[in-house]
Amino acid sequence: QVQLVESGGGLVQAGGSLRLSCAASGRAFSSYAMGWFRQAPGKEREFVAAINWGGGNTYYADSVKGRFTISRDNAKNTVYLQMNSLKPEDTAVYYCASGLAGWAGRSRSEYDYWGQGTQVTVSS
Repeated sequence: QVQLVESGGGLVQAGGSLRLSCAASGRAFSSYAMGWFRQAPGKEREFVAAINWGGGNTYYADSVKGRFTISRDNAKNTVYLQMNSLKPEDTAVYYCASGLAGWAGRSRSEYDYWGQGTQVTVSS
């Protein structure tokens, strides 16, 4: 059984930074893509960023490009999301997800395991 556990969320002022972590267990972490999604109250869960199995390829939503960075440490079975220049509209529950294969994109159907989420709140 694959388990994904997010951490690092919290309350931050606009313009600040947070680093989210997602620790994975239960299968060969380094063989699968990883992604981050977020869901704000009353909205659909939306794609934020993805990284391929080896970390050499990344993909971002336009809304976070240039501000967020996804990375992974396969030795630690962990994926990260560094969030800089945070805005109030970034407020959401952030979820990490494990891809079905070595590469995954922006569609939720490309991921088969999800974490429980971590709350990020950005005050103005």
